[in-house]
Amino acid sequence: MTEAGIGPGKGVDDGPSGTRADAPGGGTEAGNGSGPGRGRLPWGRRNGANGATGGPGEIRHLGLVAALVLLALVGVVTQPDNFATSGNLVGILALAATIGVITVGMTFVIIGGGIDLSVGALMALASVWATTLATQSYGPVVMVVCAILVGTGAGLVNGMLIAYGRLVPFIATLAMLVAARGLAQRMSDRKTQLVRPENDAIEALSTTKVLGVPLVVFIFAAVAAAGWVLLNRTTFGRRTFAVGGNPEAARLAGINVRRQTLALYALSGLCCGIAAIIIMARTTTGSSTHGDLYELDAIAAVIIGGTLLTGGRGTLVGSILGVLVFTLITNLFILNGLQTSDQLIAKGVIIVIAVLLQRRGLRSPT
Repeated sequence: MTEAGIGPGKGVDDGPSGTRADAPGGGTEAGNGSGPGRGRLPWGRRNGANGATGGPGEIRHLGLVAALVLLALVGVVTQPDNFATSGNLVGILALAATIGVITVGMTFVIIGGGIDLSVGALMALASVWATTLATQSYGPVVMVVCAILVGTGAGLVNGMLIAYGRLVPFIATLAMLVAARGLAQRMSDRKTQLVRPENDAIEALSTTKVLGVPLVVFIFAAVAAAGWVLLNRTTFGRRTFAVGGNPEAARLAGINVRRQTLALYALSGLCCGIAAIIIMARTTTGSSTHGDLYELDAIAAVIIGGTLLTGGRGTLVGSILGVLVFTLITNLFILNGLQTSDQLIAKGVIIVIAVLLQRRGLRSPT
């Protein structure tokens, strides 16, 4: 069995049945149509359907951009003295950075056919672990490495449970959510751990500005750009679409589905570790309460960005726009003194509408 060396405009040689599959960019079917490789391969739906290169996805992106403009107008009208200030706009971007980095990893997991409920707890665990006195005594570099290793390691555990333990992603990551949050509470004794003054390089990530924009925003932009390249320009990304669209077809095409699943959850954990660094920089603390309900915000951003919860289709651009929409809504609610409960209701309504639009789009001929 050969590896699925698939790429846009490039074929897949000799699947298990000796078939030849066309590339995702072509969006066509298996070559001679015999054996297990018969029929349209999962990544063949990527073109247009997921919005990567046109079609409904681009329309959705325009809709999200229009929503951002509308929300900005609401902010200008309702809070003319507070909304359109440089401090508030920079604050919106800084707030979006933390959830945005987590959302990048979540997008990969959902396109790959899974879900990760543990991202908020992993971020909390990574921040607590990195701010223990023992870790801080070695300096900021060790703290950063520790946060990344803890996040990635926990993500690998998720992937092992799902790929090799055959647990349902919902159950495995829910268990990790509970366990990671509990471990963070035990390590910190439910106390907020301060970043020590000698580790001011951590805080500098938040206070240092380039062209008036905090450095953490550029970290978010770099993660998003790297994620876009990985998803849309590499074999890893094409395998992610394939595994999420039809794991059995992907397996028959020569893709190691278990290894790909393991890598996807490790990637999500890595993003949690990076997000932990960002929130440590913003708050100069590590806490077991960090990232509370962030998993819901990340999943919601991915959904309204157009990624199917069933996997196989989605775009990172849509997810990033979804993050900005939710962050802007949060900012408007805070500026206008509205209740947090109202904010949650509004987000819930938006999620339901997004899912209904997805279902309508699936029923419509493409």
